[in-house]
Amino acid sequence: MEKFPCPGCAAGMEFDPQTAGLKCPYCGATAPVPEGAAPVVEQNYEAFVKKLESEPLRPIAENALEVNCSTCGAAVAFQPPEVAGVCPFCASAIVMQPKSAEPLIAPQGVLPFHVPKPQATSIVKQWLGNRWFAPGDLQRLARTEAIAGVYLPVWTFDAVADSDYIGQRGEYYYVTETYSAVENGRPVTRTRQVRHTRWHPAAGHVQNTFDDLLVPGSRSVDQDRFLELEPWRMENIKPYEPSYLAGFKAQRYQVALPEAFETAREMTTGPIRNTVCADIGGDEQRILQLATTFSEVTFKHLLLPAWIGAYRYQGKVYQVLVNAWTGEVQGARPYSAAKIALLVLGILLAIFILWIVGKSG
Repeated sequence: MEKFPCPGCAAGMEFDPQTAGLKCPYCGATAPVPEGAAPVVEQNYEAFVKKLESEPLRPIAENALEVNCSTCGAAVAFQPPEVAGVCPFCASAIVMQPKSAEPLIAPQGVLPFHVPKPQATSIVKQWLGNRWFAPGDLQRLARTEAIAGVYLPVWTFDAVADSDYIGQRGEYYYVTETYSAVENGRPVTRTRQVRHTRWHPAAGHVQNTFDDLLVPGSRSVDQDRFLELEPWRMENIKPYEPSYLAGFKAQRYQVALPEAFETAREMTTGPIRNTVCADIGGDEQRILQLATTFSEVTFKHLLLPAWIGAYRYQGKVYQVLVNAWTGEVQGARPYSAAKIALLVLGILLAIFILWIVGKSG
């Protein structure tokens, strides 16, 4: 099995975010990360899906172990000396025995951890303490489980979209209308400009080019919060090398490649419609028919780093995510009904005081 032995004491080395290399947690010896076996390149989507029918998949690394959380169902891969321990997604103790990691589409690239664990822990604690309307005892009582460094799977897609449309272009014109009104008790006649829309048929062809449409491959984290962790500094992506996983966990993708591509297609709907409307022109647009064909579709399978803090408050589990490259944090939190009620009462009291002052004046 592949290992990363320390040259000084032969213990297992781990990836160190501060030095961007391997470091022994026992004697402090360091070593560079081996260069990735293959560069990060776009893969042709259709050709790859066809190839999957005949070529076997491989595990994320030769010595990778995998465990499934019995509470939330997340499948997490890790390499010795890392252990399964606590599920990073729901804070439940993992009691199942690890097994050899199942085969999967191997990652092409990895964004290494950049924010060290002490800094991530400080970010989570500060985030917990700065939540408006959070219970006053949140930071004191929130039982933060061991914050875990996890590589989360993502798919990125490039594509060219050719769209043919039939629609209508609306152009405004104004008509002067006469109307009757009563002013100072007397009937008067007035005029006003009323806007109307004249519709004209429209048809045409537009082309959109999409680059790095990012689709999360994990269902164990909130998708919207995960996307709000952007930007991920993709220019720092490294060719995949198993030693980046040393000391960290990596989640196996839960969203398969074809499903991820369908999600990417849905993400293009809004931009394509905006391009069509711009092509139609005029003051308003109607799209009656729209047919889109995708070509030159390529993809990448990447691992992005996140520190995940699952904490318990009054028996409920909440999850906080930290972008392990930029330090951006997103998470769930409880709300204090008492604090919200006090705010509402304060606003009502202020309105009442202003009403009294206005009435007395």
